[in-house]
Amino acid sequence: MEPNRSTSSDDYAADISSIRQAQVRIEPFAHKTPVLTSETLNSIAGRKLYFKCECFQKGGAFKFRGACNAIYSLDDDQAAKGVVTHSSGNHAAALALAATLRGIPAYIVIPKNAPKCKVENVKRYGGQVIWSEPSMQSREDTANKVLQDTGAVLIHPYNDGRIISGQGTVSLEFLEQASEINTLIVPISGGGLISGVALAAKAINPAIRILAAEPMGADDAFQSKINGKITKLSEVNTIADGLRAFLGDLTWPIVRDLVDDVIVVDDKEIIQAMRLCYEILKIAVEPSGAIGLAAVLSDGFQKNPAYSECNHIGIVISGGNVDLGVLWKSLDK
Repeated sequence: MEPNRSTSSDDYAADISSIRQAQVRIEPFAHKTPVLTSETLNSIAGRKLYFKCECFQKGGAFKFRGACNAIYSLDDDQAAKGVVTHSSGNHAAALALAATLRGIPAYIVIPKNAPKCKVENVKRYGGQVIWSEPSMQSREDTANKVLQDTGAVLIHPYNDGRIISGQGTVSLEFLEQASEINTLIVPISGGGLISGVALAAKAINPAIRILAAEPMGADDAFQSKINGKITKLSEVNTIADGLRAFLGDLTWPIVRDLVDDVIVVDDKEIIQAMRLCYEILKIAVEPSGAIGLAAVLSDGFQKNPAYSECNHIGIVISGGNVDLGVLWKSLDK
């Protein structure tokens, strides 16, 4: 893979300062999520593992951090017109919840193929659902029409400095809770979470390794790192519905420079990792949230000598909004 380039932090959409400001801004609203460990999983992995359980965050996923930071960054005049976004689920629910807390409307464009459980979360938290076709073009076109009709503020799911800064608060907490961590494994999709995590973690400990975990059926970040430019796929196919987006122009430079490697796993490995989370950690985890454990247990990680010193590994369990109907079907196969 292409070596990291020397790039000034001024080129990035966020930095450690904006992440620390986000932490102060969201502290009254967001949960400080627990870190779990398991001697059984340590034995299976041959490493000491630490699980940052964002499945216990408000809205059931890390996305509340960025959404809350973005909404509480708005001035009163901006906020009064509400916010709009397009999302397949967790960001949509998070934005709806944060908007409700501030008492402003949230217009949520959701593709028709979004998991039912995530759509129900949006409605539960007070978001106004507007349907689009599954394609990114349809999502963006529908959101633009809502913007024109309402004058609301667009809050992109990941390609937004306020979102990246909010997600970076995961690192501030995690490395305080488990300071011995020398490697972080984070799911990657649009890149908002791993961008914030990497910016904060590398500022705290420049030697820390940041590894992305990505599904084989949606490995655009892996290909982008190889090609040295954003690479989009003609189609994606993975059970991890939260990891089907492509990198944005704000997240890509951070991923390019600060993410040390991308570990690709298949859906069977993700499902097995989900099962371990349920059976051993006793937590509800969605496919996207289990992918970090899947990466650690994969042959690509276990048999790669480059990772031999990655012995204290922090894994971000990004969310727990699982469609149980899909889960039971997958376990019955």
